Amino acid sequence: MIVYDLQCGGGHRFEGWFASAEDFGSQRERKLLECPSCGAKDVVRVPSAARLNMGAMMPVAAEKAPAVPAEATEGRDPLAIAQILYSRMVDALLTKSEDVGKDFPAEARRIHNDEAPKRAIRGQASDEEHEALVEDGIPVIRLPVPPEGHWN
Repeated sequence: MIVYDLQCGGGHRFEGWFASAEDFGSQRERKLLECPSCGAKDVVRVPSAARLNMGAMMPVAAEKAPAVPAEATEGRDPLAIAQILYSRMVDALLTKSEDVGKDFPAEARRIHNDEAPKRAIRGQASDEEHEALVEDGIPVIRLPVPPEGHWN
């Protein structure tokens, strides 16, 4: 999954999640991209300030992920489309990363300091622990993921 910062001709900035760079290009050419603020279809990619290094996930991310077929989104409410994309993102996150639970801050530090194998991990961190990781330059991101057993 690739996250791009996008901007419409009206100057509105927003994020877009895509299966690949080719998926972004294809959706843009077919005029499927639309500004959530004004509905403009003239959307371009703009430079992004942040980067998330997923370590061991990089070879997996290079595989062509299945795009959302046009018929799955045709005529659908934008919220339904967002739910489809969110579902795919969570599924990929849960299947392609290791759950280290409450050891997340310590394991993220070990990986960052080359004391543990580089790999994609997920787990829990308090607000203070998250802030300390960010301040120390350790690339982490917070995502709302439902607890196991609550995802369908």
